[in-house]
Amino acid sequence: MLAIFHEAFAHPPEELNSPASYSGTKKPKVPQETLREFLSHYPHNTFSMNFGHAAVLAYVRPDQHISVHQRQFCGLDDIYCLFVGSLYNLCSLNKQYGLSKGTNEAMFVIEAYKTLRDRGPYPADQVVKDLDGTFAFVVYDSKVGSVFAALGSDGGVKLYWGIAADGSVGVCFIAKEV
Repeated sequence: MLAIFHEAFAHPPEELNSPASYSGTKKPKVPQETLREFLSHYPHNTFSMNFGHAAVLAYVRPDQHISVHQRQFCGLDDIYCLFVGSLYNLCSLNKQYGLSKGTNEAMFVIEAYKTLRDRGPYPADQVVKDLDGTFAFVVYDSKVGSVFAALGSDGGVKLYWGIAADGSVGVCFIAKEV
């Protein structure tokens, strides 16, 4: 899974830029190169969605031969979620939030985000601390222009991020194989 938030949308502090990117032999890529490389690894299993000058979300469909971790991409009311992994307590979370039994992890995360956004002030860590499982997710709210990301504490999914040559922020999830 890959999320790229363009510089016009995301403004990372200058301190997050690595000094190595200015002096190293390997220069940072522009977002288009990163996306093209990501999509080329699984040319028949990928999907990407571009949000103009704000963001790009890219998704690799689940394939049992590649990973034991589920991957989900969904959207609702101009809110989009990339989710990798599993929530072990999804049934009780769906019940707590009044959602149907058929709600998957990505849809739950969108609903939890909407609760956080619409019924605040409710600290984000309050929602995340209730999540039990191996997971990582990024929620992009294209209407409000916000990003909400989290990573499970068990280390089953790794989240990597970096700053591209044009100042964009890239986030990538990699699930550890068991």
